[in-house]
Order: sequence, then C-alpha cells, then structure tokens
Amino acid sequence: MLFYNVAPGATQTTNAAPNTANDSLFVAPGAGRAVGIDAIYPSGKGANLTNISGITYRLEKWTTTASSGGTAITPTPKEPGYQAAQATAGFSAGTVTSGTGGPVILLSIGSGTTSPGNWQARTYDEAYRLYGYGAGTAGSTGSMDIFNVAAAASLAYEISLDTFE
Repeated sequence: MLFYNVAPGATQTTNAAPNTANDSLFVAPGAGRAVGIDAIYPSGKGANLTNISGITYRLEKWTTTASSGGTAITPTPKEPGYQAAQATAGFSAGTVTSGTGGPVILLSIGSGTTSPGNWQARTYDEAYRLYGYGAGTAGSTGSMDIFNVAAAASLAYEISLDTFE
C-alpha cells in the first residue's frame, strides 16, 4: 500500500448563498489501483468573526462518472521511495463539476470558522475506498468528493486529504 497527500494549498470558500453545498475537491482512482481516503484535515480561516458559525464537509461518492474541472492536484507521496500516484485529484475555490451516479454520502464532519475539525480513520477498515464499479478493483469511473456547506455565506477554509492506493 502506498500513501499520499492531496493538498490544494489554497484558500477555498463556501457558497455565497447560505446553506448551499459546493463540490470543492475530488479524488479519482487511476487505471491500475483503487484509491482510498483515510484522513481529512479541514480548517476554517475566518478572521475577525463575531458570530459563531461552522462549516460542514461532506465526503460523497460518485459511482458512474468522476467529477472534473477545477485545478488539478498531483497527490504527493508521503515517502520519497513511493511510486507516483495513479489517482487524480482536483479542486476549485468555488465548485468543481460533480460526477454522476449518486451521490452516496459517506461522512459528514465540521470545523469552526476559525478552527480545525479533522477526521482520521482509526483503522484501515474505517477508511473510505473507491473500487471499480463493473470493471474490477481499479480504474473506476467514479470519484470521492468533498462538499462544503455553511449557514453563513462565503466562509474561508483550507483542506487536505490523506489518501492511499
């Protein structure tokens, strides 16, 4: 098993319309290996906020076609000796184009507007995986996406994922 990090390294924002979800980050498996997510690290980046608000992050799976668009991210190997990732990823400060076939909501976590709200699988069995649908265990045409939503408009945050193949 090989381990990677997917980190846009950019400030993203929730929708300008309160309580409207944005599909903001996706990971799709490559042709030769399935992909999994074993940690999500979101953090609100609000400054000088006077109200108590939060940001919700939903991990959702598309099973027919993968999401697309946004800015491509190359998953970074966690160790120098690892092979290059086969998985692909992308993000957008606003929203990416969602896939089809679903979505299946896998997990919902939150963070404060100025604080982190991390999730990490305690065991491999708790990690979320995307295997092939109808085509074996790799080369799935689906993706796993992070959606964000908040009761307040245009809240700033950053997020990264730990993935494995």
